[in-house]
Amino acid sequence: MFDEFKDKIIGIITSRLTVFTLLFVLLGGILIYRCFELQIVQGQQYLDEFVLEIEKTRDIPSTRGNIYDRNGNVMAYNELAYSVKIEDVFESGRFKNANLNETVYRLIQMIEKNGDKCITDFRIYLDEDGEFAYSVEDAALLRFLADVYGHPRVGELKDEQRTATADEVMEYLSSTSRFAIGEYENPDDRESPFIAGKGYSKEDWLKMVTIRYAMNLTSFRKYIGTTVATNVSEKTVAVIMENSMDLPGVSVVEDTVRRYVDSEYFAHILGYTGKISSEELADLNAQMEEQGIGSDIYSLNDVVGKSGIESYLETTLQGEKGYEKVYVDVMGKVISVEERKEAKAGQNVYLTIDMELTKAVYHILEQKLAGLVSKMVVNTKEYKAESSADIRIPIYDVYFTLFNNAVIDMKHMADGNAGGTEKEVYEAHLNYKQSVYERLAYELTEGMTPYNQLPEEYQVYQSNIVSLLRRNGVIMAESVDPDDATQVAWATDEVISLSEYLKYCISQNWIDVSKLELDDKYSDSSEVFDKIGEYIITMIEKNTEFQKRFYKYMLLNDIISGRQVCQILCEQNMVNIPEEERTGLESGTLSAFQFMKNRIDNLDITPAQLALDPCNASAVITDVNSGDVLALVSYPGYDNNRMANSVDAEYYAKLNADKSNPQYNYATQYAAAPGSTFKIVSATAGLMEGAITLNTQVNCTGTFGEGPLAPKCWRVWGHGNETLTTAIRDSCNYYFYNVGYQLSMDNGSYNETKGLDTLRRYADLYGLTDKSGIEIAEAAPNVSTEDPMRSAIGQGSNSFTTVALARYISTVANSGTCYNLTLLDKITDSEGALLEEFEPDVRNTIDLPEEYWRAMHSGMRQVVENKSYFSDLAVNVAGKTGTAEERKTRPNHALFVCYAPYEQPEISLTTRIPYGYSSDYAAQAARDIIKYYYGLAEEEDLITGTADTPDGGVSNEM
Repeated sequence: MFDEFKDKIIGIITSRLTVFTLLFVLLGGILIYRCFELQIVQGQQYLDEFVLEIEKTRDIPSTRGNIYDRNGNVMAYNELAYSVKIEDVFESGRFKNANLNETVYRLIQMIEKNGDKCITDFRIYLDEDGEFAYSVEDAALLRFLADVYGHPRVGELKDEQRTATADEVMEYLSSTSRFAIGEYENPDDRESPFIAGKGYSKEDWLKMVTIRYAMNLTSFRKYIGTTVATNVSEKTVAVIMENSMDLPGVSVVEDTVRRYVDSEYFAHILGYTGKISSEELADLNAQMEEQGIGSDIYSLNDVVGKSGIESYLETTLQGEKGYEKVYVDVMGKVISVEERKEAKAGQNVYLTIDMELTKAVYHILEQKLAGLVSKMVVNTKEYKAESSADIRIPIYDVYFTLFNNAVIDMKHMADGNAGGTEKEVYEAHLNYKQSVYERLAYELTEGMTPYNQLPEEYQVYQSNIVSLLRRNGVIMAESVDPDDATQVAWATDEVISLSEYLKYCISQNWIDVSKLELDDKYSDSSEVFDKIGEYIITMIEKNTEFQKRFYKYMLLNDIISGRQVCQILCEQNMVNIPEEERTGLESGTLSAFQFMKNRIDNLDITPAQLALDPCNASAVITDVNSGDVLALVSYPGYDNNRMANSVDAEYYAKLNADKSNPQYNYATQYAAAPGSTFKIVSATAGLMEGAITLNTQVNCTGTFGEGPLAPKCWRVWGHGNETLTTAIRDSCNYYFYNVGYQLSMDNGSYNETKGLDTLRRYADLYGLTDKSGIEIAEAAPNVSTEDPMRSAIGQGSNSFTTVALARYISTVANSGTCYNLTLLDKITDSEGALLEEFEPDVRNTIDLPEEYWRAMHSGMRQVVENKSYFSDLAVNVAGKTGTAEERKTRPNHALFVCYAPYEQPEISLTTRIPYGYSSDYAAQAARDIIKYYYGLAEEEDLITGTADTPDGGVSNEM
């Protein structure tokens, strides 16, 4: 019995199952012990070691180089500041978006409660109607949309993505599939529809999307913070630090912000900085790689030059980043800093620009514009001119433009704190608007008056309505057949009513019914028409431009008066006026007309604010012996401090709505016919091609050739016999028509192409066929391709910028050396050591007999000698006027090119006033600029801060 039991025991012990069981128990015990050792005894040690294995390198931004003028005056510099940043430290999960959005929203409120502003570096902004709009267009817009929808290439965009509106992009980014910015229709039911943006104002919604989008761009590097606000106050810093425990991932860091001195004068030259875009990132990194500097030098958090010199010399000004090696946990949170290399400051740039000269030129141009506007204002409601020279500015246009160009704050008129007159006018506006709405509704449903039989006011309203319907996509422009008989009857013949037109659009399926929020997608045409009527009223109620227009007709119909407009300016503190004027306005002893004239004369209201012709001007001064640009002025300017670092969205919207177009560089981007200033090119061509000689006499009879289309001289009765020099002096069109004609003769036959090609060849010698060489954005020139005779006097399709003409006249002044113009003087390192000095760059030279130059210079000198307003100048000047007509309904362009001193030229000056009536007015501005440059008058006598009324009447001289 015992042996049997013993055998069983031995069998069990020696069985493979027992061996495996014992081995399993042993290994399990070892595993349990090891786990206890790892997790309990040495858990913290191993956790620390694991965390420290995650090493990351992050950039330390460099300090951007300064920009100075030619005399060492600082134009752009950096200022120490605090920035608020946020890192994505939130754990992934169902509630991540909600928690992150709550933190971002609280942060926005804290920042803005203390008067600071959050970043608005986004391609969407709120326009003056409070609607979402794109801030870019064309290729830049498509690149933005590709980034939004996650496509590496624009070509991968789907049709609906490519045509997405700003509203649709906002809704997409706010959807639950992206950032979940909004609320569920039923907050307690997550299965109910999610409404994008719900719970936020439009302003806050946009800020939320902007910040979340920026965070998303660096989501693959969580430890890289996203800037929420720059240059915040110490009060904001303190609030954020106090609430740091409730603001996960939020930090305040020392930073720098870009500052511009006297920004209004130099914004067009310097440009501004801002956060890098995806396209800029790709371009700059490609440049770095091509130069052998390295790859991925720039990253999505960098601040770069967006325009002007800041953009052109981006890699020079940027400097070299430093770096620090940090250890982060699995959530990307920084644990410690292990290694650090300091950044290297960017290089300093010295420009050829003279700051004080530039500011003086700007003020002189503004004073001349104000004087010209004041001279042309007449005390009438409307003014019908027979020619462009006769155009005047009705005072009622001045009253209206105060609303139209947002000088008067229309929102304040509806505020509880509005003044008495503001309230009166606002109440009148509400009543008038209602009457217009009723008339529009009546015309749609009952009146159905043909367009050409409507009062002009309602023609304007209905035209605007159709334009808005097309812009909003209700009328699908791509579906409309322009040759359709009914379309022609509306758009061209104007013989049908708006009601008939809209009904026809419905019948032809030209209406996108999805825009109308119909209850039934299968609604009949009458229901669609009714919805269009409702849509129109809602649409125009929200459209600021449409609402402004009511004030024009309220003024013309005497619903409100010019005196009330003047009183609103006072109530809104838009002007500072003497007490006697205020009293006179209120009592009626001072007329509204005189009150406004005084405001214009005192520059209380500037030409830019009025945005009436003329409201723009430009001037370029060059060193004729080097191509250095000493001054480049575009009026009006803008404050690039509010565009730099982070765009001020409110200011950006204001600039976009400003009808004087302050962001546009009128010195480098505005191109127009050069008028008679082009005659030196034609003279050169005529002499060199043998079409004329210095002694050729041409009898100007006023009309060149026969027939109603024959070109005429500006002096309709003619100049009589003219030689080249006297023809330049008198700006005789007839003489230069003959030059254009003779250049076109080919073996006795008139060959237009030959004449145009010849003129182009000589225009090229003066640098007029390509850009001037300056280092900022410039429009390409256009040498005329039609009518050699008119082209020879600077008309045809000739079109050049002010800066292009500056290079041209510099070449004339120095007798044939055509320099590429430049804004760059030298580059130094941050310690001031010279790194590069820019030398004159000769494009080409013109080999012309000396007697030809003398004849042309003499003619230009006589031009100036014939101007009485130049008679008191101690420096001799030679110049050429150029009055160019663009259209009969607006004044002529005014242009004057000159150089000085006549005997040994040092500088050239080109002055242009678009729609400035007469070249004499541009010439008078040039006279005062020369006085300033050569110190021929006291500064306080030239720059008075008041309008400078020009001498003489409007001349027809071209």
